[in-house]
Amino acid sequence: MSSAAGPARTGRLDGLVVDGRTEGGRARLRARGELVHGCTDAVAGALAALAPDVGRVELDVSEVSFMDTAGLAFLDVLGAYERQHAVPVSVIGWQDQPRRVLELVGLDAEDPLRSGMPADASARTASAVARERAEQLELLRLEIEQLRHAIDSRPVIDQARGILMAAHSCTPDQAWEMLREASQRSNTKLRQVAAAVTQSAAPGGPPPPEPVRTALRAAAGRHAPRGQ
Repeated sequence: MSSAAGPARTGRLDGLVVDGRTEGGRARLRARGELVHGCTDAVAGALAALAPDVGRVELDVSEVSFMDTAGLAFLDVLGAYERQHAVPVSVIGWQDQPRRVLELVGLDAEDPLRSGMPADASARTASAVARERAEQLELLRLEIEQLRHAIDSRPVIDQARGILMAAHSCTPDQAWEMLREASQRSNTKLRQVAAAVTQSAAPGGPPPPEPVRTALRAAAGRHAPRGQ
């Protein structure tokens, strides 16, 4: 038996194909393609083609490469068949991105038909979209924070490199290595090391803290040209 949905809208595959065989009253089905809008037609067709004496349905989705929130209706079709025919249905083999979608909506990938989520697909879809958006917003917030921190830190780091280049007659790369190594040796943030260097170079400026001074001396010994 086989059934195929219409063209997928993701631009990756041509849809969903469901086929399989029946052995000893057990239907072993296999799904290949994408669980997107229209995928319910394929699984509904495959289920409708099953013999009346089928006592169990097992659907392998290990070859399903993609699922969006519309594809969750696929599970509703399987659940409806199970209730209508009083036939146990299991869905196995969730992989990669489809498995992640199940996790986002709170379904157990080992037994999604009995995970206790609301039967209404729209409720699951809203939940999935909300969680996906929350994750994306958090990643964007972290990226913006890192970029802002990098922008704020760049001037003082560049100033410190210039001071070290003048003091040790070294290259920009050597000055950078001094700052980086001093930061690691003194367990001090790079920006704080750079700020200590620039402050110490000002007239009457305070010297860097002792751990930073010691780390800078050691770093200069390693990276400054000989004779410095």
